[in-house]
Amino acid sequence: MTVRSVLDERWMDRALRLSQRARRVAPPNPWVGAVVVKDDVIVGEGWTQKPGSHHAEKVALAMAGPSARGATLYVTLEPCAHEGRTPPCTVALREAGIERCVVGIIDPDPLVRGRGVVELREAGLDVEIGVLDEAILDALRTYVAQRVRERPWTILKVAMTLDGKIAAADGSSRWITSPSSREEVHRLRSEVDAIVVGAGTVRVDDPQLTARHADGTLYERQPARIVLGAIPEGAKVLPALSYIGAVDELLDRLGKQGVLSVLVEGGPKVAGQLHDQDLIDEYRWYVAPALMGSSSYDVLPSRPSATMDELWRGSFHEVRRCGDDIVVTMYSHRALGLLEAHLELSRSFRSTRGA
Repeated sequence: MTVRSVLDERWMDRALRLSQRARRVAPPNPWVGAVVVKDDVIVGEGWTQKPGSHHAEKVALAMAGPSARGATLYVTLEPCAHEGRTPPCTVALREAGIERCVVGIIDPDPLVRGRGVVELREAGLDVEIGVLDEAILDALRTYVAQRVRERPWTILKVAMTLDGKIAAADGSSRWITSPSSREEVHRLRSEVDAIVVGAGTVRVDDPQLTARHADGTLYERQPARIVLGAIPEGAKVLPALSYIGAVDELLDRLGKQGVLSVLVEGGPKVAGQLHDQDLIDEYRWYVAPALMGSSSYDVLPSRPSATMDELWRGSFHEVRRCGDDIVVTMYSHRALGLLEAHLELSRSFRSTRGA
């Protein structure tokens, strides 16, 4: 690697880490990080503000001030070139005198999708695409999925024993996993836009489905709660939306409303239904070092595979420890194909104006 490529990765990694500060405030907009560098020194940085406010690029340029002239801007997502709630970021870059722009990935939004890169290049800026693009794409996977197909990225979360059970013979399920795993799930809830749960789970477990800190206080950002079926009077999940109908139609409706991500928390009947319809993008298993033995509560009741050739297969994304548990994250091949297609599109803009 050249010295320049090493530095590019260093500053883009900083932009990627900054973008995560916007994870809970930016949606339905993408969470973006930006860094302005001049003479190998950061002179400005920022991340996306709440909808209707400044994009990451403009925050970073405002901090840089006059030092932005002749500098390089590192930004995780392609700068916008259209007039939305705020003026185009491409105009702000040109007016600030940015000389070089390093972009992580192309914005999949049809209003942008390469227009920002083309406009900057035509204005004489040196634009490079693809630095840390795989990591950035994964961080923005929910945004990319919704913009590409108008359906939210759907995550199935399951807490289970090592032998694949989610409840004891009497139906009790609290608590299979460790406090560390439960804290992580609450953080996950604070990042998704909506939680989906079956009415049966509401009747049996009466969950709140709120995102809470370890001390019991609520996260500032709370997901919408959707119950598939009738909600019992006085249920702790209220206020929540009761939905009766096809689940795929629900996801389509949510996607068109700008919902980027949905977390499915049960029960097993709902999980099996979504799995059978290939509606799950990400499977996240929290596996406890425990064995339950014979139980009717399997982790994923779905259509059985008659032969080995009919096995449903996904792709492991991550396996790690969380407290006493193991967390296994897996993507469906359909979801992985969507991400890979967008990565290919982004890379097509590296040396040309793209498709």
